[in-house]
Amino acid sequence: MLTTNTVARAGLDAIALKPAECTVSDAASIPVDTIAIDYEGRDHLPAAETLRTLSSDANVLLTTPVRADGFDPLGDDSLVADLPDAVGRVLVAGHPAYLTDEERERAVAPRLGAALEAEPDAWVGTESVERIAMATGATQYDLLSRSTDRELRALRSAGFNGDIAVYAPTVLTDDENALLDAVGTYVARRQPVARALPEDAATDASATGRAREILLEAVADYALAGTAAELREQTDSLRATGATTVVGYPAQGLEPFLA
Repeated sequence: MLTTNTVARAGLDAIALKPAECTVSDAASIPVDTIAIDYEGRDHLPAAETLRTLSSDANVLLTTPVRADGFDPLGDDSLVADLPDAVGRVLVAGHPAYLTDEERERAVAPRLGAALEAEPDAWVGTESVERIAMATGATQYDLLSRSTDRELRALRSAGFNGDIAVYAPTVLTDDENALLDAVGTYVARRQPVARALPEDAATDASATGRAREILLEAVADYALAGTAAELREQTDSLRATGATTVVGYPAQGLEPFLA
């Protein structure tokens, strides 16, 4: 069981939740200042009362796809009105899996601009819209990858002084089998990893041989993994190269992060 200081010792500034995978209200017991809630479709939106309760003790950010009905600032934004005033937002283009065909066709740039006019302190998710996100000047919400360190250094060297939050699946263990069970399938979906893996290779703890080597190497590129002390080295390194906030998604579930 982790102590109330484990999250701090690991150097995490925020925790990301996937509401389809956990009971969001349980996050009230996690000793962290910022809670970011991913969007996994309208059916998994947390209730306003749950958001209100969490925001009484933490900075809560709800991911909202600007192309989706209910969150579209140039169309139907009816769900925005239901959000508690204390809840901030992460503005994203939206994963196609959670959008209708019509929503996928909507332009992202004007919607991000309009949403930021209403919510100037919002973060902007950069996945698939990196240049548009950068142009907004808002806090950049980046997904950890093997190029993150290089990109952070380049941005800072080029004079970008804005905030950059880095999101990463996080596993509080150094056991190889536990790591692969938690994030093996996730890292296997990254294009460089998918290309390198043998066809039909297992991606969990049952992976063997070359596939296992590739997956374990990829964990270091696309996730934060290890003991609390090892995680602290990784999060400190990200901040040293330019990240201002490190957001960990508990890939093993909330239990290891609960006080």
